[in-house]
Amino acid sequence: MEPWQMTAAEAAALLKDGRLSAEDVTRSCLARVAEREHVTRAFAYFDPQLALANARRADKASRRGVLYGLPLGVKDMIDTADMPTSHNSPIYDGLRQGRDAACVGIARAEGAVIFGKTDTVEFAAAGRRALTRNPHDPARTPGGSSSGSAAAVAEGMVHLAFGTQTGGSTIRPASFCGVYAMKPTHGVVNSEGAKRYSHTLDTIGWYGRSPADLRLLAEAFRLYGLEQAAKPGEARGLRIALVEGPHWSFAAPEAREALATAGRRLEQAGATVEAVTLPRPFDEIGKAHRIVLLGEGRGAFLQEALAAPGLLHQDFHDRAANSEGITAEQMLWAYDHAADCRRLFDEIARGYDAILTPAAPGEAPLGLQDTGNAIFNSMWTLLHVPCIGIPCISGPNGLPVGVQIIGPRFGDAALLTVAGRAAPAIDPGLRA
Repeated sequence: MEPWQMTAAEAAALLKDGRLSAEDVTRSCLARVAEREHVTRAFAYFDPQLALANARRADKASRRGVLYGLPLGVKDMIDTADMPTSHNSPIYDGLRQGRDAACVGIARAEGAVIFGKTDTVEFAAAGRRALTRNPHDPARTPGGSSSGSAAAVAEGMVHLAFGTQTGGSTIRPASFCGVYAMKPTHGVVNSEGAKRYSHTLDTIGWYGRSPADLRLLAEAFRLYGLEQAAKPGEARGLRIALVEGPHWSFAAPEAREALATAGRRLEQAGATVEAVTLPRPFDEIGKAHRIVLLGEGRGAFLQEALAAPGLLHQDFHDRAANSEGITAEQMLWAYDHAADCRRLFDEIARGYDAILTPAAPGEAPLGLQDTGNAIFNSMWTLLHVPCIGIPCISGPNGLPVGVQIIGPRFGDAALLTVAGRAAPAIDPGLRA
């Protein structure tokens, strides 16, 4: 097996034992980029010599952290000291901030090889789409806005990658590309140095190819509860709530099949799966998310609308101009409704090991303009709860369709343990 084919956890074990160097792993990934990047176009910025220099720096470091030697893609709206951050916007083309975002600085300090900047939807919000293609079908989207990050991990170009989620931009691309992803509890990872869209919603997340991969970055960020080692185990004994959610009518047949299949596989593995209907207040959680998104987005892009109006996509002019007429009263209602639902959901979630629910409406859509509907993600983003995306089945066109498991706020460590126990049952393609 070549290093690029390994999961991050597999490569990390060999790196720790000295059987691989950071340069070995990086050269393997560079070869994979040379083979596939012209098709997938995952990167907005990529310099092979800089990637090698970063790998050699990691090999020479006196401290080798939990991410030592692992190539890491960084979404191109997160600042990197040694690479430009364009936000996929002509306003910031070639911009070099000269410093790392907090998440990048932590990853670099833990030994990660900052490999390249992955393509994104403009400002990780709207406007221009990424050039990235779905690794399973170049005619289809990889999802947005973390387009390049999900695709790069799926292609084996990097072992890990950063995404962000304001609506569904981490978990949905994972489903479309057939990889694992984690959106942690809102606020537990410092978002300084990432373009702000909504301070209530924006969350740094990440991609890998196994639950153990996701845990490596969780350890780097010192998430609550991770000081206790994960206990290996099987799905047997887990208590899972199967939740269709208030937007079930948007689920395509393959999304419905994925959820049913995941539940059935867990039951066959010895878990208890119970269908649960969320209380009536959750029927309006999607409405509250949209109000918060547009209300906070109004100020997020006002600077660009005033300073560079001719270079800014109309989507952002609409937000800055409050074209949908979001009012102060609506914002107050949305904030209060979200707070009520957070407390209510935490109470429900604590009665189970995890909530099992759809990760996306179905397979990745054709074309690059439609990056998919975030309807099965946005409510969880507003609720601030941790989410982990798990591949499950292939849809009617042979593309991946995933599910996600969810826990209460600050239940990240427990959810990672559940993912380690549940994923081998849910995902037949997961390598033991």
